[in-house]
Amino acid sequence: MITRTKYLNKILPFVGKPLIKALIGVRRSGKTVLLTQIKDTLLSNGIDKNQILFLNFESFANKKYLDGNKLYKFVTDKAAKLDDKKIYLFFDEIQDVSEWEKVLASFLVDINCDIYITGSNSKLLSGELATHIAGRHVHFDIYPFTFSECKEYAQSQNRNISDEDLFNEYIEFGGLPQCCALPEKQSKQAYLEDIFNTIVINDIVERNKISDIDLLKRIIVFLLDNIGNPFSANSICKSLKAEGIQTTVSTVVSYISYILKALVICSVRRYDTKGKALLSTNEKYYSVDLGVRNHIKSSETIDFNKLFENIVYLEMLSRGYEINVGKVGDYEIDFICYNRDKEKIYIQVAYLLSEQSTVDREFRPLKLIDDNYPKYIITADKFDFSRDGIKHFNIIDFLLNK
Repeated sequence: MITRTKYLNKILPFVGKPLIKALIGVRRSGKTVLLTQIKDTLLSNGIDKNQILFLNFESFANKKYLDGNKLYKFVTDKAAKLDDKKIYLFFDEIQDVSEWEKVLASFLVDINCDIYITGSNSKLLSGELATHIAGRHVHFDIYPFTFSECKEYAQSQNRNISDEDLFNEYIEFGGLPQCCALPEKQSKQAYLEDIFNTIVINDIVERNKISDIDLLKRIIVFLLDNIGNPFSANSICKSLKAEGIQTTVSTVVSYISYILKALVICSVRRYDTKGKALLSTNEKYYSVDLGVRNHIKSSETIDFNKLFENIVYLEMLSRGYEINVGKVGDYEIDFICYNRDKEKIYIQVAYLLSEQSTVDREFRPLKLIDDNYPKYIITADKFDFSRDGIKHFNIIDFLLNK
């Protein structure tokens, strides 16, 4: 696999600091490989291999350590043999360990350690980790490959493929690293099916004790069929009832929260640029990976506008931006992106600016914004439509140029 430098550059400054480093992302997004790359960096910097303990809790070999008490004894016994040298602990899919949060809190107190964990559930960041290790952890969101990473991986494998053909693959199969490594379309499809089933069963059904698996899958399919469309739990409930499926708004709300925690979809809130306030209704949802989305969606219609939106959304997340959907008067702005440097970018995304009416529709909301932050329009067009201070980018060029 490629070295994911952008993540390593964020994580490595925290090496040796008394903070738990939590890498959070959907299953198979590359967290395990990234942990290995951190470990290899430590070894190359002179850390003795005996000071490093790496446990993947999805491995049957480590099944006994899913008991928090046994894990605590194993680690503290190993630490005791190091004569107070620091032990570097790498725990992959830590959420599978019983009372894991209490065990980690004890390690911070009882031994000289540096801790790195991964998890495939956002609950790690909300209740559990925050409660028991408040102020003593830092988290990093890990996403599947961006398009530029897919290209870097293709080059590392000496694939002779054009940017356009690779982009078409990326739209269809997404950026899960192992999926990118598979050579045949059939093997990619089988892999995506396995990933989807694993997420549904392991990360949603079992974790939340869900009995109506069919309803859960229908809600997931609805969300992924409607990426980029604003809707509410009430509208989902009505749609399901129209298909003869009886449920309640509260059930739909609960199931959506479980799906969000499993990190298979992301929600984006709407922001009124004039009123300077977040709006509480009709969030939008995007898939964390288009390959998973395309594999299980029910509609045969290909909406490139929404696929492009999803790709740009994931790209900006990967670049470290927080994102809202914008509202200016009666018009919508696809994304308002903020970063820690207080930078703001307004982005409109479309498939093609094929007609003057489309050009007017995409440029109009950005023209109504009266500040001087950058304003972008991103499409598949090769011709540069930039005007009135609004920059136009071809999507492939945008994704490949940071």
